[in-house]
Amino acid sequence: MIQRLSHTTLYVTDQDAARDFYVNKLGFDLKMDQNLGEFRWLTVAPKGQANFEIILMKVGANRGNDAESAAQLRALLESGKLGAAGVFDTADCRKTHDELKSRGVEFLQEPTDRFYGIEAIFRDPFGNRFSLTQPK
Repeated sequence: MIQRLSHTTLYVTDQDAARDFYVNKLGFDLKMDQNLGEFRWLTVAPKGQANFEIILMKVGANRGNDAESAAQLRALLESGKLGAAGVFDTADCRKTHDELKSRGVEFLQEPTDRFYGIEAIFRDPFGNRFSLTQPK
C-alpha cells in the first residue's frame, strides 16, 4: 500500500539559479545538494515540511535523454508550455505575497479572493507556476 509521496521533480535549466530561487527567495530549506557524477541531486522543501522534498532536476540530466530530446524539453520549459504547477499553502497570502515580491519573485496574479480562499500566482525562473493559497 502506498503511504505517502516523499519526493517530486521540477525541471529547471540551471540548478545554481534554482537553488538560489528556492532557498533565498522562497525561503525553502536546502535538503540535499550532492554531485553524483552524471548528475547533481538537489532537493529543497518548504520550511517545516520535513517528509517531502522537491527535486530540482536539470533538463537533460536524466539517463536516456538524448541531446535532441533535452533541447526540446528545455525549449518547452523556457516557453512556459511544460512547467509544473503546484499549490503552496500560507497562513497569510497577502503578507507572504509582499515578502516574496520584495525578494524578486515574479507574480502573475496579485492576491485575489476566491471561493476557496485567497490566491496569488507566481512562477519560478524556469516556467513552473504555483498558486500561493490561504485556504478559508
